[in-house]
Amino acid sequence: MINRILLRRKVVQVIFAFYQNEKKSERAVESELFVSIEQTYQLYHLLFLLATAVNDYANARIEKAKRKLRPTPEEANPNMRFVKNAFVQQLASNTQLKKYAEANALSWAEHPEIIKLVYENLLQSDFYAEYMTAPETSYKEDKNIWIKIFKKLILPDTEIEATLEDIKLYWNDDIDVVISFVLKTIKQFEKENAAEQALLPLFKDEEDREFARELLLETLRNEKIYRKLLDEHTKNWELDRIAFMDIVIMQTALAELHNFPAIPVNVTLNEYIEIAKEYSTEKSGTFINGVLDNIVEKLRKEQKITKIAHYTPVKN
Repeated sequence: MINRILLRRKVVQVIFAFYQNEKKSERAVESELFVSIEQTYQLYHLLFLLATAVNDYANARIEKAKRKLRPTPEEANPNMRFVKNAFVQQLASNTQLKKYAEANALSWAEHPEIIKLVYENLLQSDFYAEYMTAPETSYKEDKNIWIKIFKKLILPDTEIEATLEDIKLYWNDDIDVVISFVLKTIKQFEKENAAEQALLPLFKDEEDREFARELLLETLRNEKIYRKLLDEHTKNWELDRIAFMDIVIMQTALAELHNFPAIPVNVTLNEYIEIAKEYSTEKSGTFINGVLDNIVEKLRKEQKITKIAHYTPVKN
């Protein structure tokens, strides 16, 4: 699940924190990186649990209304399409989700306000009305409404984002990427897989795990080499005048350029320029692009960057 785009972001965040706070041992920093990655995987599961919690809340509301002394005709004979959604029922029985949630004590029990918020916003949406009044439904449509809920109601909601950040600091800035993984997983669901439908693994393969570890350690171990390179190519700037996040981003990019011959130069540069746009100043992307371009040109002339001529592109 955790792709290299997110791994780079995590490494940059951990290195930035390492320099901002009292420096820790390599082992401690490495541990912090993988805790951060695991916490993102927890968020992935927690968002699926939000779907089942909203479904349970909707069902409880219907049952409560039916028990009124004088229920309305609609309350006495409610439309059960949403609460009988085949996708969510399959999700609620998912073996992997239940096992992971239990092992990590994941639940929305302490945040009923978020469950209520999602459901009430859903009731006001046009796509909910269309779903509930359609002549017939299908497993595909049962999946599609939850894709819409995640994209249109959960992803843009600042209250949900703030709550998630309050629960776990590690989830800061993760929700957009994790929801993209949630949507990918929903699309992969097949009805016939029932409770054994596979969720995404933490890492695509062991190579991605090793990529994160090596990138972190090589960035830290070669700090002096990379800082010297940066100093040489920012002669009109003193390093202490450059946004510190820019320095961390460029230092990490240089570690990747030096140590991963299978990753094309343009892929590395583009990824760190995007990180700069997201995490640093308005002009950081252009600044970092210029500095790294100059360094790459120098290193190529000195034959200090070796890239595999015929490679299998790394999936990011």
